[in-house]
Amino acid sequence: MTVSAPHFIDHYSGSTVLLTGAEGFIGSTLVDELLAAGASVRALCHYKPYAEAGYLARHRDNPRVRMLVGDVRDPQVVDTAVDGVSTVFHLAALVGIPYSYEAPDSYVQTNVVGTHHVAAACRRHGARLVHTSTSEVYGSARSVPIGEDHVLQPQSPYSASKIAADALALSYWHSFETPVAVCRPFNTYGPRQSPRAVIPAILTQLRAGAEEIRLGALTTTRDFTYSTDTARGFLAVGASDAALGRAVNLGTGREIAIGPLAEKLIEMTGSDARIVVDETRLRPEGSEVDRLLSDNRLAQRIAGWQPEVGLEEGLERTWRWILSKPPTASAYAV
Repeated sequence: MTVSAPHFIDHYSGSTVLLTGAEGFIGSTLVDELLAAGASVRALCHYKPYAEAGYLARHRDNPRVRMLVGDVRDPQVVDTAVDGVSTVFHLAALVGIPYSYEAPDSYVQTNVVGTHHVAAACRRHGARLVHTSTSEVYGSARSVPIGEDHVLQPQSPYSASKIAADALALSYWHSFETPVAVCRPFNTYGPRQSPRAVIPAILTQLRAGAEEIRLGALTTTRDFTYSTDTARGFLAVGASDAALGRAVNLGTGREIAIGPLAEKLIEMTGSDARIVVDETRLRPEGSEVDRLLSDNRLAQRIAGWQPEVGLEEGLERTWRWILSKPPTASAYAV
C-alpha cells in the first residue's frame, strides 16, 4: 500500500501541529508536507541572534505558519510551544557523529534533556508526540534486515544519546499513557541536506571540479531514504494509533556501500574524479557502524507507508538541487 495524500488530509487537515527543529533538513521538508495536508504549523527553531529562518524563510508570510524561536533545553519555551497543539513532531537534536566524540555532554543536554522537556509538555497538554530516532541506535547489524526488535548498541556518544531519548519518550507512553510514537529514519538524503553528509559532500566536491573525492570508510553500507519519503513516513506514523508505544523504521529495505555510491555519483555527474580514503574521516575503532539495512514491514503494516522514490531518481533530484544553488565556498565546505 502506498501512502496517498487523502490519508494525511483526513488526519491533519484543520489541525495545529508543532515541529521542533523545524528549520532543519527533514523538519523543513515535513513543514511543506503538513501544509499540503491542510495543517497549521508552529515551527520551533533554535534561537539565532541574526534571525535566520533558513528553509522556512519562504513561509514567513504564510498565515498557517507561526515561527517560534527558542531551545528545547528550556522547559518553559517548550511548554509554551506545545500548549494548544494536537501533535508534536520532535526533530530538534544535536546531530553529527564526529562532534559527539568531542562534546558528548552537549548531546546529552539537547537530545536527552530536551526530549524530556518535550515529552513532559505533551503529557501536561494532552498532545501526541512523534519522536525522531535514528538508525544509528542499532549499531553494526547483528542480523539483516534490521527490525525494530534488533538490539540497540551505543557505538558513539550520539547514538547513545538517541537511545536514551527514545527510551525516555516511550517511558511516557508506558508510565503516563501519553500518546508517543517513535520514527526511526534510515539515512535520509535529498535537497536541503547539510553538505557534511556523505551524498551532498560527494556531489558538492564534484560540482567544484574536484579531481579527488575524499571519503572515510568505503565498505560500510547504508539504506538511503529520500527526504519526502521520510517526511511522509512521519505523517503516516503520526496518524496511526497502532504506532503508539512503538518505534517504527523508515527505510527502503535496500543498501549500498559508500564506495559504489561514490562511483555512481561520479558516473552520474560525468566526472573523472577518483576516490581517496581520508583517514581523518574514519570513525574511531569500535565506533564504525558497518551495515545499516532496514526492515520496513512494520511501517507498511501499521501505518500504510512505503518509500516511493528510488535511489537513482533521488540522487538525480539532489544533484539538480545542488546545481541550482550558488557555488559559494561556505555552501560547499565539507
